[in-house]
Amino acid sequence: MTALGDLWAALPAAAQDALLLAALLSPAPVLAALLLRGLSVGGLTGALLWRFRRTNLLFAALMALSVGLGAAVIAQERALRQGAARAADAFDVIVAAPGDRLRLMLAAVYLDPADAPLLRGEALARLQADSQIDLLAPLAFGDSHAGAPVVGSTAAFVAHLSGPLAEGRVFAAEDEAVAGARAPVAVGYSFTPAHGHGPLAETDAHDGVSLRVVGRMAPTGTPWDKAIVTPVEAVWNTHGLANGHAPGVDRIGPPFDPDYFPGTPAFVIHAQELWRAYAVQARHDRGDMMAFFPGAELARLNALVGDVRQAMSLMATLTQALVAAGVMAGLAALARLFGRRFALLRALGAPRRFVLAAMWSYAVALVGAGCLAGLGVGWLSARLLSALVEARTDLALAPALGWPELHLVAGFFSLTCLLALLPGLAAYRRDVPSDLRETA
Repeated sequence: MTALGDLWAALPAAAQDALLLAALLSPAPVLAALLLRGLSVGGLTGALLWRFRRTNLLFAALMALSVGLGAAVIAQERALRQGAARAADAFDVIVAAPGDRLRLMLAAVYLDPADAPLLRGEALARLQADSQIDLLAPLAFGDSHAGAPVVGSTAAFVAHLSGPLAEGRVFAAEDEAVAGARAPVAVGYSFTPAHGHGPLAETDAHDGVSLRVVGRMAPTGTPWDKAIVTPVEAVWNTHGLANGHAPGVDRIGPPFDPDYFPGTPAFVIHAQELWRAYAVQARHDRGDMMAFFPGAELARLNALVGDVRQAMSLMATLTQALVAAGVMAGLAALARLFGRRFALLRALGAPRRFVLAAMWSYAVALVGAGCLAGLGVGWLSARLLSALVEARTDLALAPALGWPELHLVAGFFSLTCLLALLPGLAAYRRDVPSDLRETA
C-alpha cells in the first residue's frame, strides 16, 4: 500500500486527474461489456430514441441543466478565488496601524471603503530607513468621482501596479491624476473630487480643487481598474493637511518628511526578492504597527469559506442525484409502455438479457447526451455568472471547466448508468403472456 501511495504521489497532477477521471468512468464500459456481450441492440435503441424523441429531449435537457449548473457553480467559485488571488499579487506587504488585517486588506487591495487609524511620522521614518524596501507607497482614501474611488499614492506605485501605461504618462504634478483602465474619465479630463463614496458623497466639499487626468493605466484585472490615482500630496492638501514635505519643498513623491507627514491608513511595500519581503514583514510587525502579507490573509479567508465550498459541491451532487433518480423513474414508466414491444421480441425468441440490454442502452444514451450537453451548459453558465460577478467586484475572472468539473460529470454519469439498471430490470421482469394479452 505504501509503494502504491508513493507511486501515486510521484505522478504529475494531470496524470492523477486523468486516472481519476478514467476510474470514475469505468463502471459504464464494465456494465456494457457484461450486458451487451453477444447482443446487438443498436437498432432497437435507435428506434426508441427516435420514436419518443420529444420525451427523450426533455429527459436529456433536465440532466443537462442539472449537470451544467453544478459544474458552473464549482467553476465560478474557483475562478473567483483565482481572480481574488491575482488582485493581491502586486501587494507584497501592507503596513498599517494595529487593527483588523482583513479589513485593511480589503481596503487596500480591493478598494472597499473603510475607516482606519493612521500611521504617523514615526512609522514613516522607520520604514524609509529600511534599505530592503524597494517601494514604499502610502495610500490615502476617502474621495471619489463619478462612482470611481480617488486614491492618493505615488508615481512609483502606479508604475508598479500597471507597468507601462496604456495611454499618456504618469502624473508629475500635484494637480494631475492617472485613471485606471476602466475609470469613467478620459485623458485630458479635469474634475473635482467628491468627499466620500456612493450616494452620501459630498460633491461640493472640495470646490476649488481641480485635477487633470494625464494618463491611463493598462488593465490589471483588479478593482484598481476603476480607480483614479492622484499624488498623495493632492489628497492631503485637499483636506487641509500638511503635504508630507517641509515648507519650500516644491515636489511630489518620496522621500517624505516625518515632521510634516499627516498620516496614512496603509503603506504598500514591495521588495525585489521574496526573502527580503519576509524580512521586512517580520521586522515591522510590532506593537505599534502591523505588517502582513495580503496573500496570507486571503488564504485564511479562503480557508474560512472552505466549508461553504464543500457544501456547494455536495448540494450540486445531491441535486444531480435527485434529477437522475427522477429521470430513471420516468424511464421505468416508459418501460411499461415498451412492454408490448418487448413482449413481441420475447415471443420471437429474444432472450431476457436482450430486453435488459436494450433498455439499459436506451437510458445510457439519454444520460450521455445529457452529460455532454451539460458541459456546454456549464461553460455558458459559468461565463454568465462571471460577467455578473465582475460587474459587482471589478475582478477579472477567467472561468473554465477543469478537472473538478469533469470529475463531477463523470461521477454523475457513472451513478446514472448504475441507476439505469432499474428501468431495464423492470422491463426484464415483465410477464410476457400478460403483455401479449394486453396487445391483443
